[in-house]
Amino acid sequence: MPEGHTIHALADRLERAFRSHRIEAMSPQGRFAADAEHLDGQVLERAQAWGKHLFVEIGAVTLHVHLGLIGQFAVKPLGGMPLPSPVGAVRLRLVGPEHWADLRGPMICTLVDRARQREIISTLGPDPLRRAQRTEAAMARITKSRKGIGELLMDQSVVAGVGNVYRCEVLHRIAVDPFTPGRELDPTTWQQIWQDLVLLMPLGRTFSQIITMPDQVAAASRARRSGRSREITRRLTGERLGDTFERRFLVYKRTGEACPRCGAPVRDTQVSGRTLYWCPACQVRH
Repeated sequence: MPEGHTIHALADRLERAFRSHRIEAMSPQGRFAADAEHLDGQVLERAQAWGKHLFVEIGAVTLHVHLGLIGQFAVKPLGGMPLPSPVGAVRLRLVGPEHWADLRGPMICTLVDRARQREIISTLGPDPLRRAQRTEAAMARITKSRKGIGELLMDQSVVAGVGNVYRCEVLHRIAVDPFTPGRELDPTTWQQIWQDLVLLMPLGRTFSQIITMPDQVAAASRARRSGRSREITRRLTGERLGDTFERRFLVYKRTGEACPRCGAPVRDTQVSGRTLYWCPACQVRH
């Protein structure tokens, strides 16, 4: 399932391609045909992400999309070429003056009014990719819970946008036992988790790949600060993962391999319906 950085990057692409432009909207698959008619010929005003939810304001309504496990919403330049025929089950196609975008396989694709949009957002925890987020409510929920922090991080009402890869990698980076009950987690550790998400997730947004290895984080951060990453970001369509950095992780999908910090074997187990990877030797409860 795409994590929050993917949805924020998608909102950025939609804004660059279509904002303030009148769009054509159609449903080649047919399942969204009636709603596509409401969007057709309207001006795309804004695209924004909250956690794993995408909201695209078009005319008087908002397109609400959740990609779920298999959804994809690629945004591509026309490049002076004819619009290609749809391939596969395209739920929604948007066409602007210079770009087109095809939505396939979403879990949610519906039109909502602004009130419903606010209602959905109100159910979500703070988003590490949005500015000026208040994290006190998240900490309050955590400290009242008997669930482990590894499970709580997957709860979108606690933190919006975090998925399995980020939860595994961040908890390892900070050496936190993922089974620590929320009510035993001290505020300092929670702030460390939050700040690491605030550091890492914008890198994912920029490069369209999850970056958690210390050497790669340092290199990606330098590229963002210098502005060298802008051209990379603009070339990415969302059709596939970025490839600026080698795909390497600390513990994610490394069952049985040596922990990079202590050398003990990485383990895995099922938590919140997903495979949690951690090092039981150095991610210990204090």
